[in-house]
Amino acid sequence: MSRIAVAMSGGVDSSVTAALLKQQGHDVIGITMRLFEPQNCGAGSAVYDAVRVAELLGIEHHVVDLGDPFKKQVIDDFIEQYRHGQTPNPCVRCNRSIKFGLLLDKARELGAELLATGHYVQKTVDPDGTGHLRIAANRAKDQSYFLYTLTQRQLCQVIFPLGGIGSKDEVRRLATQFGLPVAHKGDSQEVCFIPDNDYVSFLEGHGITAVPGEIVHSDGTRLGRHQGTHRYTIGQRKGLGIAWREPLYVIAIDAATNRIVVGEQPHLFAAGLLAEELNWIIPPHTDAFATTCKIRYRHQPVPCRVELLAEDRCRVTFDEPQRSVTPGQYVVFYDGDQVLGGGRIIAPIGLDHQ
Repeated sequence: MSRIAVAMSGGVDSSVTAALLKQQGHDVIGITMRLFEPQNCGAGSAVYDAVRVAELLGIEHHVVDLGDPFKKQVIDDFIEQYRHGQTPNPCVRCNRSIKFGLLLDKARELGAELLATGHYVQKTVDPDGTGHLRIAANRAKDQSYFLYTLTQRQLCQVIFPLGGIGSKDEVRRLATQFGLPVAHKGDSQEVCFIPDNDYVSFLEGHGITAVPGEIVHSDGTRLGRHQGTHRYTIGQRKGLGIAWREPLYVIAIDAATNRIVVGEQPHLFAAGLLAEELNWIIPPHTDAFATTCKIRYRHQPVPCRVELLAEDRCRVTFDEPQRSVTPGQYVVFYDGDQVLGGGRIIAPIGLDHQ
């Protein structure tokens, strides 16, 4: 059997992952990332709960302090993207540089052959060793969108034991069966380092100043004032504080001119997008090809055409216009149930630019 390190967050998913692997006879060790100060707290913290589960399972456990690189590579990047009018997804960046970067390296240092996580995603391997990242059996919980940055080297060193389990209820049932103290612990919040999901307070407490500016219609008409571009997201309708003959939505955030641009619902739709920082788990064979893509986590994959450009960029053209293409988010490409790759969205392509 293998020596496997389990990334233990103190939650039910990673705890069941460790218990399943131990039950299967593997030499399991737990490894928990300490990322920021609240995780140092007592009962209910990630470290505390992970230690309790490791003790119950009788497995070796390590705490790895990754606070400095997490701040520099994830939190600081999150703040800077908002400063430049973008809406980032820090989980993707954390998976790329921290969890499947530094933590995977640490697992190898501890003698582990594999790193296991509680992600809801599946992996298959061809006879020639090529790995494929596939959507989870539990479609509602599938997290493949967040893992498109995996490389073939990383993919061959990681496993996802929960990928084939069809429901979260089944995971909790297993946790109860194993007698885990976190069996009924709630799911983690969307962004781990933002208390109560209050983005505005977090950003303004970390160096972003609320500078008032203009809210303008897409035709240039000045409609009102905003209290900081970081307070708005693409597609936002409520809280604009302006009256208009039709409902208006945020269609662009121009941090350079400190303007929020709004428009009627049709202006939310784009013909496509430009993306950069591409990563391919399965590299394309041609510079232009048809596939499907998701432009946000909860988006259903839609047909599109991808054209590879210079400087690690691509142009994506949707078969049908899509709503609220958001710079800073990620476009992830799928072929059926497998992830091909993806990139960071830098701009939508307007319908008049097809």
